[in-house]
Amino acid sequence: MRSNLSQSLKKSVVIKSSESLNQFQAVLNGVADWWLFLIRFFKELFHFPFEFNEFIRQGYKIGNKSLGLVTITGFIMGLVLTIQSRPTLADFGAESWLPGMVAISIVREIGPVITALICAGKVGSGIGAELGSMRVTEQIDAMEVSGTHPFRFLVVTRILATSIIVPILVFYSDFIGIIGSYVGANIDGDVTLQLFLMQATSALEFSDLIPATIKSVFFGLVIGLAGCYKGYNANKGTESVGVAANEAVVAASLLVFLVDVIAVQFTNIIL
Repeated sequence: MRSNLSQSLKKSVVIKSSESLNQFQAVLNGVADWWLFLIRFFKELFHFPFEFNEFIRQGYKIGNKSLGLVTITGFIMGLVLTIQSRPTLADFGAESWLPGMVAISIVREIGPVITALICAGKVGSGIGAELGSMRVTEQIDAMEVSGTHPFRFLVVTRILATSIIVPILVFYSDFIGIIGSYVGANIDGDVTLQLFLMQATSALEFSDLIPATIKSVFFGLVIGLAGCYKGYNANKGTESVGVAANEAVVAASLLVFLVDVIAVQFTNIIL
C-alpha cells in the first residue's frame, strides 16, 4: 500500500513538473515570437519601396480616431488633479506652487501614461480587429500570393504611425491638461491665464520634456506592435477577431506599464 502511494505521488510530481516545464517553454516561445516580429519590423522598415500613402492614411486615422477622447480625458485629468491637490497645498500655504506642480506631474508621468492607455484601448484594439479580420478572411494570404508584401504594407505603416502619432497626442494632452488645471484653479480662485501658464511653464525644465517624449515614442511602438502582432497572427474563425482585439488591448497596456517602469529607472540613473 505504501509503495502504491509513493508511486502515485511520484507520478503526480512528474506530471506537475512536466506541466510547469511546458508552460515555461510556451512563455519562452511567446517572447521569442514577439522579438522576431519586432526584428522583422525593423528589417522591413528600411526596405523600399516604402508605403508612404498608407503610412499617411494610418497616421491620420489613428490621430483622428483618438483626438476626441484624448481631449476629454486630458481636460478632466488636469481639472481633477488641481481640485484634489489644491486643499492640501492650501493647508501649507503653498497654493502658488499649484500650476508648477500640476504641470510637472502631467508632463512627466500622468499625461504620457494616460494618453498611451487610451491609445492602447482605442487604437490597439482597432488594429488587432482589422488585421485579425483580414487574416480570417484570407486577405493577407491573398496579398502574399500576389507579391504585395503584406507585412510592409499592413504592419510597418501602422507601427510607424503609432510611434509618431502617440507622442503628438501626448503633447496635445499635456496642453489640454494644463488648460483643465487652469479651469480648476479658477473654481475657487481668480488667476489669469497668462499668469497661470507662466507659472506652469517656468516650473518645467528641458530634462522634463526629453524623457517624456522618448518614452512616448516607445509607448506608440509597443501599442502598434501589440495590435499588429495579435491581429497578424490571429487564428482562423470569426471568434479570433474578438480575441485578437482583446489580447491586443491587454498586451499593449501591460507593455506600456513595463516601458514606463524601465524609462523611469533609466531616467533616474541618467539624471
